Amino acid sequence: MPDSLTLALSKGRIFKETLPLLKAAGIEPLDDPETSRKLILDTNVPDVKLIIVRASDVPTYVEYGGADIGVAGKDVLMEHPHAELYEPVDLNIACCKLMTAGKPDQSVSNGRLKVATKFVESTRRFYAEKGEQVEIIKLYGSMELAPLVGLADRIVDVVDTGNTLRANGLVPMEHIADISSRLVVNKASMKMKHKRIQTFIDQIRNAVRDKSND
Repeated sequence: MPDSLTLALSKGRIFKETLPLLKAAGIEPLDDPETSRKLILDTNVPDVKLIIVRASDVPTYVEYGGADIGVAGKDVLMEHPHAELYEPVDLNIACCKLMTAGKPDQSVSNGRLKVATKFVESTRRFYAEKGEQVEIIKLYGSMELAPLVGLADRIVDVVDTGNTLRANGLVPMEHIADISSRLVVNKASMKMKHKRIQTFIDQIRNAVRDKSND
């Protein structure tokens, strides 16, 4: 179908918080991604599909046309600074902060600061803007462990409540960016399916505004 839509979403918090916004646009999935093994979910609208991908892959699927539209955290989008995407709406969901953190009493070892993170691009930009040269160690999970075993002096990670940091004897230090989830749109799809996608964007924008007015 020429005007069919494919939306890329990731499981977990972003999916749950996106559902009410999709519902406001008249779209509801027929399967729950937490219990279904399907990676392509049908919806109550026959020509609208949801694809379930890793959060870090959403910008790639949308940029290269695997999906027309996606929902991605700003932390993920900051790691794809040159992606060819439109970013028309801040959804104000899955809000948190990107921060540096470390042991409160740790003095930095001689030489270059070692920073463990999966947010390599954002970390590099942050320290470059401060004029600091750091050694970045890429990790994919359990960031909090790195300072505890001497792998790194600092970590850069998303912080919501800060409970995980506190539980591991770490404290948040420097604020890098406020993070929320954004609607992203493939540029070619925006041209080819302009009316359909613009209507969807307007519906989502109205839903976000109504939610903030509650």
